[in-house]
Amino acid sequence: MPKGVLVGESIFDIAYLLFAFITSGIFFSHGADPVFFWYGWLTFILGAGDAFHLVPRVVHHLRGDSERGQWWLNLGLIVSSLTMTVFYIILVRIWTLLFDPTSISSVFMLLVALFSFIRLALCAFPQNKWFAGGDIKWSFARNLAFLVLGGLVAFLYASIGNTGGYGLWKMAVAIVISFACYLPVTIWAKTKPAVGMLMIPKTLAYIWMIAMGLALLNV
Repeated sequence: MPKGVLVGESIFDIAYLLFAFITSGIFFSHGADPVFFWYGWLTFILGAGDAFHLVPRVVHHLRGDSERGQWWLNLGLIVSSLTMTVFYIILVRIWTLLFDPTSISSVFMLLVALFSFIRLALCAFPQNKWFAGGDIKWSFARNLAFLVLGGLVAFLYASIGNTGGYGLWKMAVAIVISFACYLPVTIWAKTKPAVGMLMIPKTLAYIWMIAMGLALLNV
């Protein structure tokens, strides 16, 4: 990839991480409200988890490949896989604080909990071979569980429409966009590195999710 593209991506990654940490501080400053308390954790965990992957990636772009750098990149993949799952769990918690949890069946919420557990459990197995190039079957399994979890959360937000005037039905749109960009990367990024650029619109979708929380501060 041209050096200019790598530098541009690195600047974007750093700006995104700064945005995540700064906005988490803004949410925590309104922590007396449980919605913003959890939005603070949502944003902090998102930024912290991605930092494990993006900081080594920025170093890799600017300094080149190294064995130690690759180890940190692999570790970052593990951490971000876990924290992204926690991100969706907290997103469900925020939904229950903003809307009537009795409007959704307990079976639906049980499915959310089940696929959250399955995703976290699958990420923890050594058969993923995180530090040895990965395993395609385990990658498929854990990302299938993640896709189902994301679909359930998207449905949850789509189901409330514009209740309360919050406009949080758009959360479902952002989730769909994020997965539409994320899944091709998990499938083809190793054979077609240019596909990795889809992580930029995926990240923009998460920035949009955070921005929806910032908009709630003015409601």
